[in-house]
Amino acid sequence: MDCRVGRDGGGRPTVEGMRPRLDLFSLGVRDLAVTHRFYVEGLGWPAALYVPGEVLFVQVGHGLLLSLWDLDHMVAEVGPVGTGPAPVTLAQNLPSETEVTEVLAAAVAAGGTLLMPGARRDWGGFSGYVADPDGYRWEIAHNPGLRVDDDGTVHIGPVDG
Repeated sequence: MDCRVGRDGGGRPTVEGMRPRLDLFSLGVRDLAVTHRFYVEGLGWPAALYVPGEVLFVQVGHGLLLSLWDLDHMVAEVGPVGTGPAPVTLAQNLPSETEVTEVLAAAVAAGGTLLMPGARRDWGGFSGYVADPDGYRWEIAHNPGLRVDDDGTVHIGPVDG
């Protein structure tokens, strides 16, 4: 990627060539073996790369990796990080309400903690929340207003009906 930093007419910094894109996101975890048991063994997610004691990579979308990084290794590279639950949720959209309920149950069976059972939401869909062993919250949802084209373009809007 050819990125150039410059200034606009008002003197504000600009970055030319940087597009809105996410290739990898990392979550610091306290015990990578427990994390591996939850995601790979419990939920059946295939590991793209697993380095015991250091990092687990899972492909979660077209060109998108989830990095589950041993917290001590993360801190050694990026510096101190906050503690306690982060104000972040990760989400997975499923084709039906039944699948939401099934995935929530599977996550609990794999060692997760049910935070909120599946329920109809004011926005027109159905969702529930589960925490992984490190407390990262996953929204498991059926949102009929969310559609992804074959090329990966996302459309989100009001739920019809």
